[in-house]
Amino acid sequence: QVHLVESGGGLVQPGGSLRLSCAASESIGSFTTMGWYRQAPGKERELVANFSPIGFTTYVDSVKGRFTISRDNAKNTVYLQMNSLKPEDTAVYYCNIFHPLINVNYWGQGTQVTVSS
Repeated sequence: QVHLVESGGGLVQPGGSLRLSCAASESIGSFTTMGWYRQAPGKERELVANFSPIGFTTYVDSVKGRFTISRDNAKNTVYLQMNSLKPEDTAVYYCNIFHPLINVNYWGQGTQVTVSS
């Protein structure tokens, strides 16, 4: 059973930065889509960003220009650099890895990001 371990969440002031990391407990290959979702209180979970196995990245409009997703296949790790954070970015952030060849989704346990002064 593959486990995803997230780190890097916390409390930050508006305009600040955080970097989230998510590491898989074992090698799952490089042909995966790695991404981050978030869920704010009372709202549905939404895709924040993902990184396809062939190098394409996708971002939700509200984070374009502020967030950057990256991946290190050798370390089975995906990152989310979040800059210019806003209060509306406050949510629980979940790491996701989708393995299309076996049609399996892996999820992290979630990490809280709170943007507040």
